[in-house]
Amino acid sequence: MPARNEQRRLPILLAALAAQDHRGPIAVAVCINNSADGSVEVVKQAADRWRDRLDIRVDVDWFAPHRAHAGAARRAAMDAGLARLGSAPRGVLISTDADARPPRTWLSANLAALAAGADMVGGRLVIDEAEGLPRSMIALQQLWDAYWAAVRAIEDDLDPSPFDPAPRHGDHTGASLALTAEAYRQAGGVPELPTGEDRGLVIAAQAQGARLVHPLSVWTRVSPRLTGRAAAGMADHMARLFVQARDGDPILAPDFRHWRRRVAWRRAQRARVGGDPGLSRLEAQLEPMPHDLDLRSWADCGAVDPHHVGAA
Repeated sequence: MPARNEQRRLPILLAALAAQDHRGPIAVAVCINNSADGSVEVVKQAADRWRDRLDIRVDVDWFAPHRAHAGAARRAAMDAGLARLGSAPRGVLISTDADARPPRTWLSANLAALAAGADMVGGRLVIDEAEGLPRSMIALQQLWDAYWAAVRAIEDDLDPSPFDPAPRHGDHTGASLALTAEAYRQAGGVPELPTGEDRGLVIAAQAQGARLVHPLSVWTRVSPRLTGRAAAGMADHMARLFVQARDGDPILAPDFRHWRRRVAWRRAQRARVGGDPGLSRLEAQLEPMPHDLDLRSWADCGAVDPHHVGAA
């Protein structure tokens, strides 16, 4: 896990890792970078407190301004984890963020999905219920959940995956991303991008044939804070929700007809190239879809399925 000025959040995350139902000691690699608070001290305290449960190693880095971003920090943390695995057979790396609070089944659910044949496992992000949110923001987050559930229903209907079957979620971010050490090596590690380094890793791994799954059993809580440590992260999403809830502006997303065309394109590309490798990289080069669906109007029409809203 990368961490920057996370003195308050790190003890919460490490306590959650210590409470996992996974048997045996848990190796933890923390990269504390460009921090001016007490992050190092609180991690050392946690390492002492949970020494029979967590085997914590801390790297402290100070990246130059042009590298002081999420890509460099996550790469350093993941590479430190890989070094700890050494040549261990069937080694697994699981990425998270310092403001996460995973449930006690998080590690075991990830490992079960990998044992079932996956190479990468995305975990669904759920707003931490321990941190209060205005009802208006909760309602908007539920609306987005319903929209993405509808998108996945289109994908599962028109182009179902043989190894990522429904029911599934659609998240695969650095806050909860598990992959085999071999898949990580073949992908070339985390790309040092200022933003989107987690998506870059997934795309690179898929290009090498890694199979990505999204089981509902894998999820983690994340902080709803409005000011984060990385650009274009969860905090930016929460800040947009805050503004949308406050101002009542239209909430725009690609209409479902665009998704049907995109899914048809994926199906045709997969048939042409004989599989998934490289498909995500090709898709990332396409022009963005128009944002021409007002989600508030969509919800007012009664299109939201309550069974899809807020399910972890």
